[in-house]
This record gives sequence, structure tokens and C-alpha cells, in this order.
Amino acid sequence: MTDLLHNLIVPSKKRLLLFSLQVVAALFILIFPVSSLFAQITNNPFSKPIEANDDIIVVGYKEFATLPSIDGEPALAMDLETEPGGDRYFVNALQGILYTIKDGGAVTEFLDLTDANWSVSLRWTVLERGFTGLAIHPEFNNVGTAGYGKFYTLLDSSNTEPEPGFTPAEDGNDAHDTLLLEWKMSDARSKIYDGEAPRVLIRMEQPYGNHNGGQIAFNPLAKPSTPEFGALYISIGDGGSGGDPMNMSQNLTSIFGKILRINPLGSNSSNGQYGIPEDNPFINNSDTSILREIYVYGTRSPNRIAWDANNGQMYVADIGQNTVEEISPVNAGANLGWKVWEGSFRYVSRNGVDVADPRNDPEMTFPVVEWDQKDPLLQRSSVASSGLAVYRGSNISQLQNLLIFAELISGEIFYVSADELPTGGQDAIRRILLRHSDGNKTFLQVIQEKNVEQGQDEAYRADVRIAHTTDGKLFLLNKRDGVIRLLTE
Repeated sequence: MTDLLHNLIVPSKKRLLLFSLQVVAALFILIFPVSSLFAQITNNPFSKPIEANDDIIVVGYKEFATLPSIDGEPALAMDLETEPGGDRYFVNALQGILYTIKDGGAVTEFLDLTDANWSVSLRWTVLERGFTGLAIHPEFNNVGTAGYGKFYTLLDSSNTEPEPGFTPAEDGNDAHDTLLLEWKMSDARSKIYDGEAPRVLIRMEQPYGNHNGGQIAFNPLAKPSTPEFGALYISIGDGGSGGDPMNMSQNLTSIFGKILRINPLGSNSSNGQYGIPEDNPFINNSDTSILREIYVYGTRSPNRIAWDANNGQMYVADIGQNTVEEISPVNAGANLGWKVWEGSFRYVSRNGVDVADPRNDPEMTFPVVEWDQKDPLLQRSSVASSGLAVYRGSNISQLQNLLIFAELISGEIFYVSADELPTGGQDAIRRILLRHSDGNKTFLQVIQEKNVEQGQDEAYRADVRIAHTTDGKLFLLNKRDGVIRLLTE
């Protein structure tokens, strides 16, 4: 009897042990998916640094204009646009001033957004909030057209009383509202703004203080009588904080983390204040909750946009989280990945990305070029992609056929071939330096020298932007010395 009981009990113990091991294994897989077992998480994904010395291009520059100081501080220049059909350049400063500049460098204050007459309640900070975007309608000087005398501003407002047209997915801290406004002049040739208060096209409630609006722009290549002519592109951040906590960038029912495309002269939007082009990618989607304004989604903090005159390709400089900066192609309906991806890699957290299986989703649009925030060339606690131009001109021969971009903080200006685009990574990136009387310099070094000349403290960051105007010029703007520089041979 004892042997019989032993034979019955012992196998039961073995079966129990086997069953227990199977349960533990199943729970482990549920908690730690197989893919995570092979993850390679790093905040330094590119082991080979950006080439610091080979293939450097050196260009000249001249001081084109100097913006007047605002309350004793440099004007925080954001964008420079050519006047369609006119002879002026328009420049917006983050503090709320819009200037015009003539070819000889004469600067005129054209419009002050902080004027009480406009009821804008501008809210600005040195870094991310304020008068962020400017676009001038291509029909600005065409008398009798619907776009005559019209221009558009993207700005942040402390007035959050009006009902917003777009809200975040969850409650944030109701930081401020971001507004797209239309201004209309009576006489487009007037030296100063001569119109009435602006019309609000879009009002969105921002949950956090950062990652607000970026650039707004009309496609400079668009021809009259085509669907692209007069279509306004608007780059919008993911709502801010860090890591897209509300998961709005991938959410097609949310306006945040997108590039929008609208017709500001139309009226078929939900609020009737603007139009949605008939060829927008989601216009005929059966899911009526998807926003028809969306042109591209999956962006984090899209800073600058640009077009290639040779083939019409659009690009965006999108600021990364803590690891990868990227320049990506923009095509209708594309998903640029955030926050599933940061650049070519799976996003894990602020501490890094998973480099184990890069660029492995055919549904995503990955960067043409990207770089590591830890690269020794940058040597900054903060890094951000900026600038952006595809140069097809002939005035600066050494820049012909190049995709040009910048790192916002360090002032480093880079290039890759626009005709032989990389497929991600930073191996192809090379530097552009500025020719100076005492040697070639980075843009930040040029700014610092100007600061000394101005009797100011040397800037610790450049906050560089590149303006590629429709008349073929390349300008460098910054927030640190008020000087606008024109690039030359």
C-alpha cells in the first residue's frame, strides 16, 4: 500500500512542478514581451560621430539688417518671408512685432500684436511661446482677388476665455491657447498695417507650455489654378510636456502632433472659418471623427518645413525627445512615427530608444537624415533640429543641390545631398561654416563676436533659423543679437 501511495503522489508533485513552471513562464511573457528580451536601449544610438573636419563647406555672409531691440532685449527673430508681388521682406519676432525690411536693410515696424486694439493677449517666452508663425497669402498684392492684402499669424494667447475649437485628449494645466489669425489690409502697399482686428480661424487649447505651433507656410512652388495654390500648411506640436503623455500625435481625432493643410479662404470647416481642400488625404475617410485638416501625423515638435524646387518634395525638421533629431519627408497621409518611433528607432522613454530593430515598419515614413543628441560636436544640454532649406539656386555655387539644416542651440549648420538622400543615420552629415576675417566660424561664434561688439554678454545658444525666400536668397536668423545675415559665396 505504501508503494502504491508513493507512486501516486510523486508523479503528482512532478506534474504540479511542471504546471507551476508553465504558469510562471506565461506570466513572464505577459509582463515582459519576447521583443523586450532582445531590446538594446540607448541614448546614444550612433557610435560614429558627425564628421567634424572633412568635406566642410565654407560660405560668406553679410549683415543684411538689424532689428531694433525690444524692451532692451534683442528681437527674437522667427521667420522671414518675401512679400508676394512686392519688394519687401516681412520678419516676425517672438515678442509680437512684425517688421518689414527693404533691400537696403531699412527696417520698419509694421504691426505690434501686443497693441490693445487687436485683443490678442499675446503670451510669449524666450524659447517656445509667442508670435511663432507668419505666412503671406500668394495673392497679397493682386487687387481684386480673395487673398488681396491678407496674411496669417500663429501665436500663443493668455486669453483662454473663448471656447476653443480644439482641445487636448485629457485635461492639462490649460497653459494657454494657440491661435491662427487672418489679417486683412485695406491697401497692401501701406507701410504699416492699415486693417481692422484679425479674424480667428483656429483656436486650440494647449495642455502644456511647450511644443506649441511651429512654422506656417504656403507652398512657394504652387501654381495658380491648382489645388495647392493658396493651401496653408500649419505645423503643430504634440501638446507638450514630454513623451506625448496624452498619446495625441498618433490620434487622428486630435489636432496635436500634426501638420495641417487648410484653405484659409474657404468655409467648409466645422467652425466655418476656413476651408479643407478637397484633395486632403483624410477628406473622404469613412470615420467621421478623423480631422480632415490633417495632412501628416506622428510629429513631436515640427519646427521648420521646406520644399524642393526640383521635385516638389516637402520636408520637416522635427525636434526629438532626448535622443534623436530628424529631418523627414512629408507626403500626404504619412505617419512620421512619434511616439512609437523616435527617428529610426522604437521610442522607449526619455532615457533612450531601442536600436535592436530599426526602421522595420513599412507603414511609417522614416527620416532621410537624423543625428544623435549626444554628438560631441553639439556639446549642449539641449539639442533641437531647426533651419531647413533645399538650395537649388546658383548664387552660392558651393551650396547647390544640397539639403541644408541646422541644430538650433549650438548653431551648427549641416548639409547632405538633396539628390542622393541618405536613408537615416548621420554618416552623410557634413558641416557648413561661415567665412570670417579671423578664420571659419560656427554661427554661434559669429553671434558671440557680435555680442562683444554690442557690449552684451556672449550668447550661450544660437536659436538659429534658416529662411529660404522665394527670390532665391538664404538668410540666417537668431534670437541673440538682432542681426539678420544673408549668405553669400
